[in-house]
Amino acid sequence: MKAWQWSLRTIAIGGCIAALAGCGEEGVLGTTVVLRVGNWGGAGDDNEFDRTLASIYRQFERENPGVKIMIEGVPDSQDYVRKTLLAYVANAEPDVIAIDASSSAIFIDNHIVRDLMPFVEADPDFNLSDYYPNVVDITRRGEAIHAIPMDFTPMVLYYNKAVFDKMQVPYPNWNWTRADFVETAKKLTKGEQFGFQFDSWMPGWIVWLWNGGGDVLSPDGKKAAGFLDSPDNISSVNFLRDLIVEAKVAPNLSQVAASGVNYFENNLTAMQISGHWSMVTLKAAKAIDLSKIDIAPIPNDQGDPKTVMYEMGYGIGKHAQHPDLAWKFIKYMTSYRVQSRYHTTGIAISARRDVSREKATTEIEKKFLKIIPTARGPWGSKVESYDIVEQLGQKMMDGVLKNGEDPASSLKSAAHEIDREFSKL
Repeated sequence: MKAWQWSLRTIAIGGCIAALAGCGEEGVLGTTVVLRVGNWGGAGDDNEFDRTLASIYRQFERENPGVKIMIEGVPDSQDYVRKTLLAYVANAEPDVIAIDASSSAIFIDNHIVRDLMPFVEADPDFNLSDYYPNVVDITRRGEAIHAIPMDFTPMVLYYNKAVFDKMQVPYPNWNWTRADFVETAKKLTKGEQFGFQFDSWMPGWIVWLWNGGGDVLSPDGKKAAGFLDSPDNISSVNFLRDLIVEAKVAPNLSQVAASGVNYFENNLTAMQISGHWSMVTLKAAKAIDLSKIDIAPIPNDQGDPKTVMYEMGYGIGKHAQHPDLAWKFIKYMTSYRVQSRYHTTGIAISARRDVSREKATTEIEKKFLKIIPTARGPWGSKVESYDIVEQLGQKMMDGVLKNGEDPASSLKSAAHEIDREFSKL
């Protein structure tokens, strides 16, 4: 029995499932057909992005008289997954389900969302080749596709050319190594200014393990021992620790927490790793000249840079009351005309190749496109209990960086603890 199934059984004993089923949206309000769209996020902040999205929804309603879109938002992404699972057990999940790559395996492997290939093959106006293949493949199982991607971002290394220029340091090249990175970071570190900001967030720092030749799980995703605690990963975690402890080119985690600010956005560090969403926050940062921001691949000693990409797509619930209308909505939301409007905010990269290329009007956006082929989906898109790995991996890294624990023993302990938890599922 899966971990989530046991949780649902426990809830069912308490009577909550029956209550959920009794409260399920019927899908029809009078003569109006209600299309239920599940997503994470709250009511919105009435900002430009929210207004644009609301306008896109209203346009779909105008083009489909008698249809009302009901957005069922859940503020926290983990709560969203849990509540969608509960609704599924009650045969009451939304028609359209937003799927985040980091948790998509839960929805796919438990058949909560449908295979969309029958819709794709039956629709002469839809072309799957319009989308980046490696982004589409995130929700692929064999010949089946379980979501049409909306947008995504690879993780990249941002750098501030203004700081580089001030310190008279050459910009990163496209094939730089870890040694190049450390040498660059040392030259950029002086006084209260650091060369690099390390964020102890596993979805971000897993790229250091990949580019060091390691990984967190076996290829089949079933085992951590021998992989998370591999010699390559020990070397990578030692490398990250030494950036803070030995080379002192990055502030320690206590410094960052105590400051209450983002060092990179305040010109206190010259480099950081993040996704495309940082383009929005950097644009709003008063201390930053956006024209001076650039990106590079993650430093790599194998000559084969790798990165992770985080994606959002739309699937159709197994018990959807209006599957054909749900497909029409997905086709609309991922169309050229809607994607062209949706991506005016710059929060992510359109999964459509035509739109992303048209939006790449600056050198930095062109570099994002250059990095896309090196990106692969997160482990959470293939392993439904991957949240266990991230929780214990984060605990491991915090122990090394905050408590001075030995990387080798910490990785070994985390690997065995992950395998113990996996064995319980």
